[in-house]
Amino acid sequence: MATREIARVTVSLPQKLLELADQLAQEWSTSRSGAIAELLEKEERARLEALMEEGYRELAEENRRFAEEIYPAVSEMTLRATEWAEPPDD
Repeated sequence: MATREIARVTVSLPQKLLELADQLAQEWSTSRSGAIAELLEKEERARLEALMEEGYRELAEENRRFAEEIYPAVSEMTLRATEWAEPPDD
């Protein structure tokens, strides 16, 4: 397991959020700090996933445009290849 550098910080939270942090810590069998760290890690993963989704959508759009651009040429080549493959009429 990789060792993480830990920084000690002081954070002020509304009482309701502090109670939620304590509840999550108990449910997840960790400390309050562990629960808050887990929540922040989940947010980090969610942001990365959103960034990846955006990239995949952009790539899909780029691929669609490319396919539209080359479709006429590929169609023409396919048609000609089919014509060349047909035996001549005797």
